[in-house]
Amino acid sequence: MPRRLRITIDYNRCVGSGICILTAPNVFRYNDQRQSEVIDPDGAPEGVVLEAAQGCPQVAITVEDADSNERLFPPADLL
Repeated sequence: MPRRLRITIDYNRCVGSGICILTAPNVFRYNDQRQSEVIDPDGAPEGVVLEAAQGCPQVAITVEDADSNERLFPPADLL
């Protein structure tokens, strides 16, 4: 069974590059401020969500295991 993900976006960092939307369009979309927002954390497999987060040029996306609170991305040394 796949783990449940908690995905958050730091709106102070997000510049709206759209890489996450292109990578995982069922998970992310633009909000009214043309920044990314999460629409469905289960909209893509974990690997695709992590790829989208890793592609963010501003490291604005955090992905955690929703049950254990383990941070999957970004690693602490990247912040």
